[in-house]
Amino acid sequence: MFLSVFDMFKVGIGPSSSHTMGPMVAAGQFLAKMRAAPFEFGGLKARLHGSLAFTGVGHATDRATILGLAGFTPDAYDADAAEKTLAQIHADKVITPPDLSPMRFDPKVDMEFDFGPNLPGHANGMVLMATDHEGDIILQETYYSIGGGFVLTADELAEGKATDEGDPVPFPFKSAAEMLEMAKASGKSIAQMKAANEHSRGGADHMKTNVARIWQVMNDCIDRGLNADEGILPGGLGVRRRAPGIHRALQAERGMNLNAPHTINDWMSVYAMAVNEENAAGGQVVTAPTNGAAGVVPAVIRYYLDHVPGASESRVEDFLLTAAAIGGLVKFNASISGAEAGCQAEVGSASAMAAAGLCAVMGGTPEQIENAAEIALEHHLGMTCDPVKGLVQVPCIERNGLGAIKAVSAASLALRGDGTHLVPLDACIETMRQTGADMSEKYKETSLGGLAVNVPNC
Repeated sequence: MFLSVFDMFKVGIGPSSSHTMGPMVAAGQFLAKMRAAPFEFGGLKARLHGSLAFTGVGHATDRATILGLAGFTPDAYDADAAEKTLAQIHADKVITPPDLSPMRFDPKVDMEFDFGPNLPGHANGMVLMATDHEGDIILQETYYSIGGGFVLTADELAEGKATDEGDPVPFPFKSAAEMLEMAKASGKSIAQMKAANEHSRGGADHMKTNVARIWQVMNDCIDRGLNADEGILPGGLGVRRRAPGIHRALQAERGMNLNAPHTINDWMSVYAMAVNEENAAGGQVVTAPTNGAAGVVPAVIRYYLDHVPGASESRVEDFLLTAAAIGGLVKFNASISGAEAGCQAEVGSASAMAAAGLCAVMGGTPEQIENAAEIALEHHLGMTCDPVKGLVQVPCIERNGLGAIKAVSAASLALRGDGTHLVPLDACIETMRQTGADMSEKYKETSLGGLAVNVPNC
């Protein structure tokens, strides 16, 4: 099994990898299908199902789908151009995808939210349709946004399409147990095995350059969030940006030497909150492994660099490779989708990834790293996804801060032991999968239960 570090960490836009990035990617795939078809098209239609319908407006799913059909992509998103394009489409009721003729598209009529039962493949389903000039559908495809920006067609999902379709890699571990066996047999670290797999597919230079870019985008996102103008986040919930004010206060306290030991938790939280406030504002973030959980991994890396004696930025690559290895195991054997398994699959997975990465750069053995990931994931089991008003703000922003704190605690505990522990990471991942399957749909990114229905005036 091989899932690239660049699949786990993708540069994209907020507020959601599954509800914003995924639909935009699906729209782009549909445009490619249209270009290859021997038809003359006259119009476009889109229908959102399941969680994409219930929380689509709050997650900007409708906007993302329309922009994707207009040719926008997450990794090269231009916010100003997007706003102009959206305004033009709403005014003219015409959409003009690249390399295709102008087509009818009225967002109020041709973008449908279907609140009926989920489509059979996944909670995040959508149907894209192209019509002829008389309005009859002549091309149609069903897509599923399965978390972290990953998209599969209905046929691909039914066929059980693997994440890996390339040549064999040196260390094809499908479980944590296999990962530890291969590490022991080879004498390599988890990061070294992951790097060898990456090198076999894209080359060493490609990996090094692009891992550095991933960290640069993460770090820039933290800095933008810490230095942003304070104000109200979009969406109508009235949530105020808090990271800039908390950051200023922490800096002032440090200058006056007033820090209590527990203040380090505030630093971890503010790094994570900075990222997730940027995400909520629709800014550029890195899925880690999702947008809703994008703050945990960068916050723990920043904690390591800024607050751990002897830390070195040269170790960030090992951190991200190790984290990606753990994230790949979770995705392959369970889920990273809040709509499929609740927030345990998003912030829980992110915390496990961050704990493993920190443990690795702090000198942990493969066994200690596996233990760190298990501790972090275990203590997120059962966590629901109940965003208030369908926005990736409450409880999501603060939850990333707490996920980062748990990750650091998990790594620290694991480093105090020798890697021997009762619950294997594989058992914890399977438990998360089963818990997600048993969880009520109300608590899986539909905003039909939990905080979403118990917060007044929402």
